[in-house]
Amino acid sequence: MTRWFRAYWAEEDTWFYFEVDADGWVTRQVELAGPLEKPIAAASLAEWEAAQQAGTLRDYEATFGFTAEIAVHEWDAHEPQTLAAGEFETVWLTARAACQARARARSTHGI
Repeated sequence: MTRWFRAYWAEEDTWFYFEVDADGWVTRQVELAGPLEKPIAAASLAEWEAAQQAGTLRDYEATFGFTAEIAVHEWDAHEPQTLAAGEFETVWLTARAACQARARARSTHGI
């Protein structure tokens, strides 16, 4: 069963939004940083794996970041707040658009 939740890491001033599969592996992840909750990552495990196989992983991670590399039941000291699927999807779509816009700006300006 898929679950959605978010957790705040105060030391990084970052909200992490997660979509997690039945085994506790993160399938999609969003990171929002600072008081303005600026999107800094919106990664999909399936896309990350496809990029790795295609040899485009560097570009994918530069645009979207990556997902957590261990199952959520192995994490220490997180206090998850349950989300509805629609709440996660809204954050996901907004963050994806911001990551894509940032990547376009970098390529336009040769950064």
